[in-house]
Amino acid sequence: MKLEKIKPIPKYMVEKIRKFDLIKYPGQDGINRYYAYLTKNDGELVKVTVAVKNRRKKWFCKPVAVHGIHSNKCFGQDMYFYFVAGYVVKWFDEDFIQTQKPMDHDNWGYAQDRLFDPYAIVINREYAVQKFPEYRYSAIEKSTTQDVLKYLRLYEQFPQVEYLTKMGLGEFAFSKTILQQLKKDKGFVKWIIQNKENITHQGYYVATILESYKSHKPLAETQVFLHNKKIIDKEKSYKTIKEVFKDDLEKFFAYISTQDTSFSMYNDYLMACIELGINMNENKNRYPHDFNRWHDIRIDEYATVKALKEKQKQEELFKQFAEIAKKYLPLQKSNAGYAIIIAASPADLIKEGEVLKHCVGRMGYDQKMLREESLIFFIRKKSEIEKPFVTMEYSLKTKSILQCYAYHDTKPSDNILNFVNKKWLPYANRQIKKIAA
Repeated sequence: MKLEKIKPIPKYMVEKIRKFDLIKYPGQDGINRYYAYLTKNDGELVKVTVAVKNRRKKWFCKPVAVHGIHSNKCFGQDMYFYFVAGYVVKWFDEDFIQTQKPMDHDNWGYAQDRLFDPYAIVINREYAVQKFPEYRYSAIEKSTTQDVLKYLRLYEQFPQVEYLTKMGLGEFAFSKTILQQLKKDKGFVKWIIQNKENITHQGYYVATILESYKSHKPLAETQVFLHNKKIIDKEKSYKTIKEVFKDDLEKFFAYISTQDTSFSMYNDYLMACIELGINMNENKNRYPHDFNRWHDIRIDEYATVKALKEKQKQEELFKQFAEIAKKYLPLQKSNAGYAIIIAASPADLIKEGEVLKHCVGRMGYDQKMLREESLIFFIRKKSEIEKPFVTMEYSLKTKSILQCYAYHDTKPSDNILNFVNKKWLPYANRQIKKIAA
């Protein structure tokens, strides 16, 4: 294929494309359409892609790409590809129906063969058979693919492409895995012929066909197994199922089917059993006779154990929190009008935050106290000692006040701030030194 041998679209081909376009797009709107035709370029079979568009009540077409069957690059002109917009063609009001302007080869550029190749219906695929004897038995005229060049390239390497196409299995003609098996194994060829009707109408995976042939198991059964395995492999949450049933997946899938349940339900059951310490190597636990009943039993047992653990964890949290609060009780102080009290439990923080509409009950302030990073104090009116009023965060690291807010994170009065900064803070820092000593 040579750049200088690219020729204008023949007039008969322009007319053929126009008639085809009128049938396919009777509305003749202004969008770009693409068609292709086969021809020769320096003795090589090439596909010329043509862009078509209606503009100003006129019909235009122009060649935008040329691909050769044995070329590793393609030629293109006035066509660009954008990841968002896709292929875009620039038009310069050239009317290729009425006038054929001389080819300007300076407009053509080149790129890798796989680029600048929009989907386009090939309107004369019979050309390959008529003009190139080597493709006479390729069955390209029976194929429905529009990627004619790719089809013929595969045919050169694997003549078995013809078998698949003529048997109505053209969807597998581009599978090198299938083609390689056909090429090396005559038994596989016979098996394909025997099962062609089943394969044609059921839409089996390539992997299903190969596995069914090798294992001598029915196609439908193999398809279900591979489909289920694909689900298990894809879903990260099913990792434990894969580990437990790695050598027994077929039996596991059959069990799920007979119990009329789902992988998700079984996964919940499995995780509950593992948490409960149940031996999943025993068949009575792996495949309970009444799955739905045992699923509910194990989930309830797990929920009970989890609740107990959460309760124990909460009790431990409250105990540790109370010990921290007790340690820093000496920092509490009061004057004539106000009292500064240390938070005694996580529940106190939650109540304080809910009443004053701020985040002290959330955002990990309880963990800060447990790590002794900072302490939370409540500033109360002595006349209403139980009523949340102002909340304060004190840093044990910097010996400073980090936050001091009233309702909805508003600034407290100057009287409170003077008490906190001038009276309480120096006192608290002295107490910290005593505690540290």
